Amino acid sequence: MSETKFYIVAYDMSSDKRRNKVHKILSGFGQWTQFSLFELFITDKELVLLQNKLEKVLNAEKDSVRFYPLCAACLKQVETVGSDLPKEPKAFIT
Repeated sequence: MSETKFYIVAYDMSSDKRRNKVHKILSGFGQWTQFSLFELFITDKELVLLQNKLEKVLNAEKDSVRFYPLCAACLKQVETVGSDLPKEPKAFIT
């Protein structure tokens, strides 16, 4: 089984239609935690698949999606006010 890595994914879209598509794509890979922000536990292969799906809907001149990897040590240092810390789901359905 491939090892998962933790990513914070933030996105900024100039179009509501594309924003909704990006939100839907990201929902299939992780947890929506803030407006335009997702937390993902994904493998390297899933990261490539996700980036390919996103490239098909983005306008490269107007939109951006940023992936911020957090190492295990950094993840342990995440501080949250008002909700739980990120947790890896026990099972994935893809």
